[in-house]
Amino acid sequence: MPATRYRRFLKLCEEWPKDESKKGRDLGTWLKQRHRSQFHKGEKCEISDPEKCDQMYESLPRIINIVYKEKFPRAKDTSFTGVTVEECRILLATGNADEEKKGLRKTLMERFSSKPEDGTPEKAEK
Repeated sequence: MPATRYRRFLKLCEEWPKDESKKGRDLGTWLKQRHRSQFHKGEKCEISDPEKCDQMYESLPRIINIVYKEKFPRAKDTSFTGVTVEECRILLATGNADEEKKGLRKTLMERFSSKPEDGTPEKAEK
């Protein structure tokens, strides 16, 4: 039975799409690393909780096949902040050097602050 689980997870890791914008940080990379650590002896590895392992395996293909996105469609492709999916993808991408230097917190604060675009603070009226 462990050999079957090993092969199923190996096949799942091969099918998982890679997100090139998040080099080393995407879910597919994490799954592959987790697979290596859990099945460190390959097909002969004993699993401490086989039921949990099977449950995890059954959930992952539903994520790959975007079952829940189709089952529960969103009315809009924006969040409560008004940021679109593409803008979020850009913010979370690894390769954006300017954004990396500033840091995610500072980038988000600048993006969502109510200051005018010229950078000068608004004066409060008395």
